[in-house]
Amino acid sequence: MDRAHLLNRRNVLGFGAAAAAALVVPGCSRGRSKEPAPGGPAKLATGNVGGVYSIYGAGLAKLVTEVTGVTMETITTQGSVQNLRMLDNGTADLAFSLSDSALDAFEGVDQFRTGKLRFTALARTYDNYVHVVVPTASDVFKIKDLAGKTVSVGPKLSGTKVVADRILDTAKVRNVTKVNLDLESAVKALAAKAENSKAKGGIDALIWSGGLPTTPIGALQDTIGFRLVDIGDVAETIALRRFGGYVLSSIPPSVYKLASSVPTLAIPNYLLARRGLSDSWAWWTLNTLFRRQADLITYHKEAGSLDARSAIATMPIPLHPAAERWYRTNHI
Repeated sequence: MDRAHLLNRRNVLGFGAAAAAALVVPGCSRGRSKEPAPGGPAKLATGNVGGVYSIYGAGLAKLVTEVTGVTMETITTQGSVQNLRMLDNGTADLAFSLSDSALDAFEGVDQFRTGKLRFTALARTYDNYVHVVVPTASDVFKIKDLAGKTVSVGPKLSGTKVVADRILDTAKVRNVTKVNLDLESAVKALAAKAENSKAKGGIDALIWSGGLPTTPIGALQDTIGFRLVDIGDVAETIALRRFGGYVLSSIPPSVYKLASSVPTLAIPNYLLARRGLSDSWAWWTLNTLFRRQADLITYHKEAGSLDARSAIATMPIPLHPAAERWYRTNHI
């Protein structure tokens, strides 16, 4: 993308607030637009069962199918890294990804050092928050206390593993036994060891990157009880080092019935498209995302985080041409 184009996109971020506010209009139907319907079905790569990607994606796919009359199918995956590779090899048409993983893939670094991947963006949707979860009775109170512990760092092809590894490496936490569990398995393993210290396959902590709330984690508060570890210092170091992929933030106490807010890293989520995705699919997916936002919120409250003024901020990942046209048409 050339410099003039980047500057133009940055300049428009502050424009069109009134138009953006008017976009949340439920019930838009295909008949109200001259945009042609997609020519065939599409596949949306989501994430782990029980995670926000899975719930949010199922709702979006259902609404897009309803609006267009053409099927959008969801695919359960390990998360961002797998999703990005599926976009690149054409086994998924659309996918969610964390911004840090998307940037790594676009630049061809770390787990993508074998080659740069190419894809386009439809929108920045909502932010993930890093959760470092331990039982209430745990002796882990800071990130360095994980030394010598067994910790789930997320599935091997997940965005959670990317940020979990960065957190542990940056904090120089040694002798951690890392296991690669999906969300539901990690929650069960944490509960198992909390209830029986000798439980086979149990873990001492889990690291997860997810929207608020992540339901399977929240459910632990009614069983074993849990705390979130403050990672504020290491979060600041990572955010300064990897500009564009991370934001310093905190998890409010009300989300999980915590005693106080917990400093952590927030990671923007992108809705991405494979190279060559038809204009019709890109346009209708983005249009449904905004026009049926009120309906999408009933599937997961993170849909309420969608804002047209920030959705366009996916640089350096280029917008799909149809998405760029949609934002321009709506004065964003």
